[in-house]
Amino acid sequence: MNSIDPRTDRDILTKETYVTDEHLAIRYQTHERYSFPKVDFHQWVLNAIKWRGDEWVLDVGAGPGNYTAQVSPRIPHGRLVQGDLSFGMVRQATSGNGGETLNFDAQHLPFPNATFDVVLANHMLYHVPHIDRALAEIRRVLRPEGCILAATNSSIHHLTEFDTLARRACTLLGYPKQKFIPPHTAFSLESGSAMIARHFRAVARYDHPGSFRFNEIDPVLAYIDSTRTLHVFELPEEVEWNEFMGVMRKQITRLIRAFGELQVQKLAGVLVGTNAGGFAENYLNTFDILATKKADATEA
Repeated sequence: MNSIDPRTDRDILTKETYVTDEHLAIRYQTHERYSFPKVDFHQWVLNAIKWRGDEWVLDVGAGPGNYTAQVSPRIPHGRLVQGDLSFGMVRQATSGNGGETLNFDAQHLPFPNATFDVVLANHMLYHVPHIDRALAEIRRVLRPEGCILAATNSSIHHLTEFDTLARRACTLLGYPKQKFIPPHTAFSLESGSAMIARHFRAVARYDHPGSFRFNEIDPVLAYIDSTRTLHVFELPEEVEWNEFMGVMRKQITRLIRAFGELQVQKLAGVLVGTNAGGFAENYLNTFDILATKKADATEA
């Protein structure tokens, strides 16, 4: 077992996993074609807050700019800045559909205090070595009434069928005790709420349950193979990735032939954090008023 963690290793992430959007594109296309129910997840995430139209928005870990097309129409009088640790992703975002694009590390944001109204950190915080440091930076660049939107997956109820098939494949290859850790475990719907709460006064969690429904084999294998750089390190040293995928193909083929389709449960969602605005504005204002009255009464 290799000691390197591909989920947070800078070189692996920028030079292999996200050097281009090739692997991401496969996963996005799979979600679009084989998900049930059919929902535009990017729009759903952005609908978690109310928009005025003049917000300054920072998209951290923006990849090739997948949220740009949905954010831009919401802020006709605002500003969008997007950035990524990977130069490859920055190049693709720059040649895409608008927005200012920079190369930066989420742990060291190159912006003054209280610059933005909204910070997006979608499906990326689990790749950050020091998540608390990134969240502290996000809080620093947000205005007092600003919000963070951090989409992620459940570490308990997301793609568990894939995990079962992977562990069974290793068992068939002679390694029955092999375990696989989902890439998003470090910042999931379950763990992320508490992490955000260390930096923001109010946190809301919105879940979006769904499933994959595959009636053909190749899209399943393409999806799993697109995660190779994140999981190959978890295989026993004696097992090659192609050997592992060969056993996975046999299992998936039998399941689809037997049942007509392979269903894989999904649970993604978005965490929203704020110190004074968004969904919690009225509650926080009331809380502050009551706290002030209590303090005044105590002093009297």
